[in-house]
Amino acid sequence: MELAYYSDYAVRLVNTEEPARGKDVLTSTEAVRALFGANQSAARRATEADVTRFRSVRARLRAVFEAADGGDETLAVDLLNSLLLEFPVSPQISGHDFRDDDGRPLWHMHLADHPSNATAGFAAIAAMGLAFHLTEYGVDRLGLCEAPPCRNAYLDTSTNRSRRYCSDRCATRANVAAYRARKRLEADRAESTGRAADSAQPTTAGTERRSDPRGR
Repeated sequence: MELAYYSDYAVRLVNTEEPARGKDVLTSTEAVRALFGANQSAARRATEADVTRFRSVRARLRAVFEAADGGDETLAVDLLNSLLLEFPVSPQISGHDFRDDDGRPLWHMHLADHPSNATAGFAAIAAMGLAFHLTEYGVDRLGLCEAPPCRNAYLDTSTNRSRRYCSDRCATRANVAAYRARKRLEADRAESTGRAADSAQPTTAGTERRSDPRGR
């Protein structure tokens, strides 16, 4: 498993909340466990106390994305480093579940978390995965969706660093909104031009008075 895979842990946690919409799905132990995905052995360690702890880590991870999205590279790195120090991991070589055609293990790097509690384990993996993504692709590859009011986190892996939205749905919504805004602007300009043209035309009565040789 590539270490960059673990960066998705950070995105999944950050996106359990949509502040602008007042939505938060991280409200139960079950919601915490769902974040672990296939890693059910780690998920089973979650307790009710992890809900509050997960929310705290979520706020700190969102702050990393906000700093990166705002162009403050140093702050993003500093915030992420503080998480790495608080939630360390132990990199290990693993070959489980992956075999080549000859049945030999496909060795890869694996992050072994410290199982003191579910939050510490998840935070360690999320922070390390995000750190690998940041150093591999750059701070500007950590973004927040530009389709208001979404602001979900995303990781840009496009070849031309062009990603601006967290999903195709948000991209479509933003494009439709931009198209409608352009149409309204065009309509307003056409109406304004039409009014200006009407006001510039002389009246018939005025023309007749100017052409009357008797001056009446």
